[in-house]
Amino acid sequence: MILFFALVCLSLAIAGFCALVIFWPLTLVHLRDRHPELHARLGDFAFAKPSALWWLLRGGYREAPDPGLSGLATPARVSLSVILLGLFAAGILWLWAEAFA
Repeated sequence: MILFFALVCLSLAIAGFCALVIFWPLTLVHLRDRHPELHARLGDFAFAKPSALWWLLRGGYREAPDPGLSGLATPARVSLSVILLGLFAAGILWLWAEAFA
């Protein structure tokens, strides 16, 4: 049963990845078009850059008073959080299942 819940957590991480693939590129395009100074700070190829993902996770987009940017970046941030929490929970449950099997 524990491994089943680990798989459920893994499926949540996959769903979060799907949402991130949708919202993160839209956020980056919005930054490129309307906030070139923020986009320059993130650099090119920011989609998979750890520093850009950390910027998203810590809410760095809030420094620009743009509701459009916030409307795109917030779901991307939530999906990144779901990925991390889902992978962490799946790992903990898998270790628990291995330890007590």
